[in-house]
Amino acid sequence: MVSKLDLYRVFCIVGKNNSFSGAAKELFMTQPAVSQSIMQLERELDTRLFNRTPKGVTLTNEGSLLLEYVNSAINLIEIGEEKIAEFKNLTTGELRIGVGDTISKYFLLPQLEAFRARYPNIKLKIENGTTEELISFLKSGEVDIVVCNLPVTDPTLNVTSCMDIHDTFVYGDKYRKLLARTIGFEELAKLPLIFLEPSSNSRKYVEEHFLSKGVKISPEFELGSHDLVVEFARMNMGIACVTREFTEDYLERGVLHEVQLAEQIPHRSIGVCSLKSVPLSPASTRFWELLVGE
Repeated sequence: MVSKLDLYRVFCIVGKNNSFSGAAKELFMTQPAVSQSIMQLERELDTRLFNRTPKGVTLTNEGSLLLEYVNSAINLIEIGEEKIAEFKNLTTGELRIGVGDTISKYFLLPQLEAFRARYPNIKLKIENGTTEELISFLKSGEVDIVVCNLPVTDPTLNVTSCMDIHDTFVYGDKYRKLLARTIGFEELAKLPLIFLEPSSNSRKYVEEHFLSKGVKISPEFELGSHDLVVEFARMNMGIACVTREFTEDYLERGVLHEVQLAEQIPHRSIGVCSLKSVPLSPASTRFWELLVGE
């Protein structure tokens, strides 16, 4: 079945050529097929669009008026199709990512650098926040994907793990004698502890694990960033709960020392999330694949 858009395309070519036969050659159609298409369009519009003469065809006044609008419309459609092709080929577009400050600094920056090198024309927009805030951004359509601390349990989301990380405790030189041995959670909880703020997903994870062992924590300091937690530990303000992978430089240089726990905290993950109900854009799909190593 010939669509209305197909009829308008034939109409434009006939109007440009002032000839059914000329339009037929350009469209790779038979002349009768072109003639039938114009007749069908005229019937549907209940208007004569061409004057037929032995030398060819000419547009009627109504046809000339219609051609102006149809040409504009088809040009816009073609531009739209070109833009879609550009999006698919990642020669244009935007990627909006929600991510926390710490994950952005220690995990995401190398991924962004690799993506940018491969697709330099994709604009990047980064929104920062806690995991809870980022999920809210995702659901409100402010970002395309979220890179955050797992676990995230939400049936409306696609969630895939990208990297395993480990929670641990570190301290400065002041506590070296006190912590030169293996200690358990209960003893650790009695020391001056430095944690992220309660809304942090990583804080919740460690706190819930301690509670599962019958130990409640009461931190001396609750801070808004992982870097601050590390700096407070370096200044001997207490024993800091940190992500080992994000603190390796301090540990390797001997600026901080890792608490030898009698029982290790189970590892968790950094993951990437998207809405199940919203298909990923080509740019988001490629970045997702880069993050999860597909």
